[in-house]
Amino acid sequence: MLFVHELHEVVGSREDEFEAALRDGWRPAVARDGDAALLYFLHHAHGTGPSYRVVTITAVRNGAAWQRLIERVDGGDLAELAARIDGLRHDVRAKVLVPLPWSPLQSVALPPPAAPAALHEPTLFMEDTVWPHEGRLEEYVARSGSHYAKEMADADAGERALLRIQAGFRTAYGAGRRREIVLWQKLVRPRGLRPLIAMEVPPEYKAPGTWMHDALELRDRWESRLLRSARWSPLY
Repeated sequence: MLFVHELHEVVGSREDEFEAALRDGWRPAVARDGDAALLYFLHHAHGTGPSYRVVTITAVRNGAAWQRLIERVDGGDLAELAARIDGLRHDVRAKVLVPLPWSPLQSVALPPPAAPAALHEPTLFMEDTVWPHEGRLEEYVARSGSHYAKEMADADAGERALLRIQAGFRTAYGAGRRREIVLWQKLVRPRGLRPLIAMEVPPEYKAPGTWMHDALELRDRWESRLLRSARWSPLY
């Protein structure tokens, strides 16, 4: 299964209109043939980065389904709707992701097109985009599973976790920057976010043997986004 990740730069005065267009128009239309489904719709939380940004993730059954989706947007039944949505944003950047071998999310059951958008309370997510050093990509993939994912699971089991890993992705060949990893993590203890921002990382969290220390051998560049799911986002 493929996952299309899109970062939308929305026109500020048309933010609500953009969300409605994806909720009421794009979401059911994309799911029409049972090949794809919008999974996540999340706002980039104000005060944590550029204004009026939205992240969406769409699941696509396979490469053939992705090609059909492209054809529907490029001159097919989705062309008019896609053009209308383009008028509600300044730009959009997309990349196609595939799950890492250790990712909890490998595939999803695609809902039927007529499935209603159930409402729920918003959830916060931390999206980390990581760029491993040249020549260390495969090693990063393996060790992030055996070290980072295990470290996070142990913290979660001990009820000490700030984040819970929902998925780990890498860019698909030819569909994004080759050395790019995306970690998709739910914020399970929101009150723990304040110390993370307000204070330096305690020495014991970056000592040898911890992921924060050991991963510096493999990467020292990443970007975090704090994202808030819309109340109707299918996954949250």
